[in-house]
Amino acid sequence: MSLERVTPDADALPRRAAAYLASHHVMTLATHGAGGAWAAALFYANEDFRLYFLSSPASRHCANIALDPRVAVTVQEDYADWSAIQGIQMEGVAAELSGEERAHAQRLYAARVPLLARLAEAPAAILEAFARVHWYRIEPRRIWFIDNSAGFGHRDEVDLPPV
Repeated sequence: MSLERVTPDADALPRRAAAYLASHHVMTLATHGAGGAWAAALFYANEDFRLYFLSSPASRHCANIALDPRVAVTVQEDYADWSAIQGIQMEGVAAELSGEERAHAQRLYAARVPLLARLAEAPAAILEAFARVHWYRIEPRRIWFIDNSAGFGHRDEVDLPPV
């Protein structure tokens, strides 16, 4: 009997975490501002681990970002069984977008949200709302992939590519 040492695939964890982000649509964004801590559920589009979202600049979370761009994010399902829990926890920095980066975020978002690809056909109220939103990017600084199927409270830090 031969015992071979198996070297873990160093890219497996980042691939799993990126696939998890790509297969979900809603993040919980945590911010902090003059009124204290705040959390909001938002649709997102992602490119690798970079997240993009749109929101009203008057929303509490966007007002908080204007004061302090440091944010935390979670992405997870509503699990009924704790041993099945998987998800993403992230620390990052949020920034409002403009120019080509804003257009890039809009294209990514439209690919995930069919309504945006057909925005010209949307009802007037939706067109008016989209005219008022601003676009934002979350640049991750640290990411963890939670996987309770590997043990209660199991989480691994994902190595991020250099920025």
